[in-house]
Amino acid sequence: MSRFSALILLVLVSACATQLYPRGLTVMQPVIEPDSWRADDGARLPLRSWLPEGAPKAVVLAVHGMNDYSNAFDAPGKVLAAKGIATYAYDQRGFGEGPHPGFWSSTATMAGDLRAVAALLHARHPQVPLYVLGESMGGAVAMVAAAGTPPPGVAGLILSAPAVWGRSSMGVFQSAALWLAYRVAPGWAPTGRGLKIQPSDNIEMLRALSRDPLVIKATRIDAIHGLVDLMDAAQEDAGRITLPVLVLYGEKDEIIPADPTWDAIRSLPDLGRGQRAALYPNGWHMLLRDLQARVVVDDIAAWIEAPAAPLPSGADRRAQEKLAEIR
Repeated sequence: MSRFSALILLVLVSACATQLYPRGLTVMQPVIEPDSWRADDGARLPLRSWLPEGAPKAVVLAVHGMNDYSNAFDAPGKVLAAKGIATYAYDQRGFGEGPHPGFWSSTATMAGDLRAVAALLHARHPQVPLYVLGESMGGAVAMVAAAGTPPPGVAGLILSAPAVWGRSSMGVFQSAALWLAYRVAPGWAPTGRGLKIQPSDNIEMLRALSRDPLVIKATRIDAIHGLVDLMDAAQEDAGRITLPVLVLYGEKDEIIPADPTWDAIRSLPDLGRGQRAALYPNGWHMLLRDLQARVVVDDIAAWIEAPAAPLPSGADRRAQEKLAEIR
């Protein structure tokens, strides 16, 4: 019994330890390597690319969502490459093969990393427009990084179901439960099984993710707390984004609720002109990997080619109708 009690105590103690891994001290200049890039603190972050045969007419820097990694953009990256658009995506700290997988860094670290790799890609393709494509959590990172003074050379943001579900739009019970869990057991890592939330209609893709060892299946409470901090910041920063923006959202999204999403969209300072939204009636949270993903990716390519023109799918008209309904 004493050994069993000691084991239980050890588990409880480990669950009570908050572990965060923010950016370290500056030791070098950021640099792109063959299959990765190095941040200024020496951290190595894997970097994938999907390149057209000739010189690209545009470059997309893609930023993945929570518990995912850069491979999330394999399918859309190939489609964009066929259209002459180069795509780069990196594993953020705490995800995929990035440093300290399973552990959170910080909002400032994630935004700083995005700004750093954007500068590197702008230097690599100085005469080519650079766009940041953020999916879910990656969309929140892009919003924070672009608020105020945007990263050098970035021509616009594409936000796919951006994670803007901050505390101000959560229920009292959810906020209180997170507050308590973070203080009692920040190292506890629930799996989320039994929540009955569907992120996409592409079941084969979801099954592949469940088999992928680089996709995180159990999330530490301190990482969830960090994600909510990030979403808080993204909500607050929406009104400070001056770049051209295309926000993509699916009517069947069960991950990021509609109300905070439309609130963030309405906060954009140039909405209806250089900034607009697209609403997909058959779209789920993972718009870029849903069964109708090609429709969304074609819209992205069309917006990059002609930001003021109507989208091929008509999803921008549906978003305008939705905005008119809720105003």
